[in-house]
Amino acid sequence: MGFKRDQLIAVLMLLPSILLIALFVYGFIGNTVYVSMTDWGKDAALALDPVKNFVGLKNYADLFTGFLDGRFRQDLVNAVFYSFFLVAGSLAFGLFLAVLLDRNPKGERFFQTVFLYPLSLSFIVSGTIWRWLLAPDGGLNVLPVFIGLPKLEFQWLSSLETTLTFNWQYLPRLLVIMISLVVLVISLFILGKGSRKTGAGVGILGFLLLAIGIFGKDLLPTILFMEEIHGLNMATIGIIIAAVWQYSGYTMALFLAGLRGIPRDLVKAARLDGASEWQYYRRIAIPMLKPITLSAVIILSHISLKIFDLIFAMTGPDNVEAGHPSLLMYLTTFRANQFAKGASIAVVLFILAAIFIVPYIVSSYQGRKAAEL
Repeated sequence: MGFKRDQLIAVLMLLPSILLIALFVYGFIGNTVYVSMTDWGKDAALALDPVKNFVGLKNYADLFTGFLDGRFRQDLVNAVFYSFFLVAGSLAFGLFLAVLLDRNPKGERFFQTVFLYPLSLSFIVSGTIWRWLLAPDGGLNVLPVFIGLPKLEFQWLSSLETTLTFNWQYLPRLLVIMISLVVLVISLFILGKGSRKTGAGVGILGFLLLAIGIFGKDLLPTILFMEEIHGLNMATIGIIIAAVWQYSGYTMALFLAGLRGIPRDLVKAARLDGASEWQYYRRIAIPMLKPITLSAVIILSHISLKIFDLIFAMTGPDNVEAGHPSLLMYLTTFRANQFAKGASIAVVLFILAAIFIVPYIVSSYQGRKAAEL
């Protein structure tokens, strides 16, 4: 009786929170998904009783294949590059700083504070500072002048140059190639676990998909009737530098905690066996940081999808070259009053965020269950 009573009390205590979350989180998510499948914004969007006709997935089809939505596709490509460079740069610099501090230098506490300080700033503040630093006629461009070199002319936030370009027509082929590479990595992981037959089968599937992606030009459809070139806009470089600067201290703190958590007996044993500093970090310390690295990758990837305020502060919402889907969602919804299309962009961002967050939640839950057992 006492156990059931405690359960009832627990349910009653949690019920208000569950109801509020169901209404104001999942209810609004469901409403956004519904709005994205209507044509709200086509006629009299701001009327007291606006017309909302159900159109299914038409808004999503327009975003990915419509003639007038090329900006969304470029912004989506920008988002991929933002995520990749933010994660790679923050992990690399964070690990480097963590290794330096792990060797107990003089003034360690001071350097920890300096490296963590950018994280305490909001994106609006850091974006404003970096906008000044990356001004075409000042900031970083005039630094070479102080050592007798000519001033740089790089347009950090407004460059029109593009590199690593590809044709959006062939997106299905690119997706198949990317999936094949993931499958091949999974096959190597399975082989490493000792399951040869399963690993070989998965590997064959990966090579088959890779062959289809590379040589199957006629097997996979094109999604546009004309060429549409997208790639890495050089105007995004300045924003990437600012984001990496802000989050390197965060990854440094994660890695430093992991390095300090390695048992001292293991460190002493490595030293007694003659391991050099390089060998210790390469073969012992860094491999033991894999769980922390996975968590950092997922968290940073999620953060990279929400850098609206950093881009807004550095370039404003109308800079197409440095755009992001979140900025386009703002413009589409609150300037153009195309609420259905803005909702569809929001849903795309929600799905991208879920791709990173759901595996992290599942991994954390499995880790807790394993610890309990």
